Amino acid sequence: MWLIIGLLRLVALLPYPMILKTGRWLGSLLRLLSKKHQRVVATNLQLCFPDLAESQREDIATRSFHNLGISLLEMAMCWYWKPEKLKTLVEVRGLEHVEECLNNKQGVILLTGHFTSLEIGARLLALYIPLQVMYRTQKNRLFDSYLYTKRDSYFVETISRKNSLKLIKGIRKLVPTWYAPDQDFSRERNVFAPFFGIATATITASSRLAKSSGAAMLPYYPERKADNSGYILWIKPPLENFPSDDDLADATAINQSIEQFVNQHPEHYMWVHKRFKTRPEGEKKLYQ
Repeated sequence: MWLIIGLLRLVALLPYPMILKTGRWLGSLLRLLSKKHQRVVATNLQLCFPDLAESQREDIATRSFHNLGISLLEMAMCWYWKPEKLKTLVEVRGLEHVEECLNNKQGVILLTGHFTSLEIGARLLALYIPLQVMYRTQKNRLFDSYLYTKRDSYFVETISRKNSLKLIKGIRKLVPTWYAPDQDFSRERNVFAPFFGIATATITASSRLAKSSGAAMLPYYPERKADNSGYILWIKPPLENFPSDDDLADATAINQSIEQFVNQHPEHYMWVHKRFKTRPEGEKKLYQ
């Protein structure tokens, strides 16, 4: 792990175009070495885009792995690049929606998904607004400690996803909060809401978080520009009628928001995750 961290420090010395090129090569290597992840990606794309030709899904899969490789090297930029250098790569569109909520003394939850640009996107957004983020503990203790320390140096708070009370406290203090609920947490309270027309286990904690904090839920998505010139951070107006008194309706609204951006840029999504692992009772498993 120290060797990997050392290599990332060297990667940070590369110019941005070379980081992208090296990241694509790394993504291709990861794909070649992991038949398991190849099958997961292929299954997810078949489920979500059944009307596309196989060659089109294959193209998305290839670019998705490229972006996954890039995301690993972007950590070097997050950790070691100076703020003024990072700012040359980013456009923020919709920051006025955050400012309007904060001016009205309302907290902000930035609703996003697990896109390959999530790490760099949050780092770049923190250049413009104070930000607290949720994190999931990593299996490797050294990497987890190093990642936490780095994130904590540029975020207001780096909070375990198990510590919802601390998260709510920050939201009530009007600290904008990065939040991505689009993973399969089978041990938590879920409803089966549609995602690409598939009944998908979706946590209901999003509704409770918004209710407890009184925050607005603003869709937020980081885009890696197709021309390799940097990033666009998109912030949309708050979800309407959210939260409601209907967990299924709220979960559906969240999934639709994430699905909208995935449809626009499917190559940016982390298709390596088994998003449809938990099935309604009686349904067969979708992953082999």
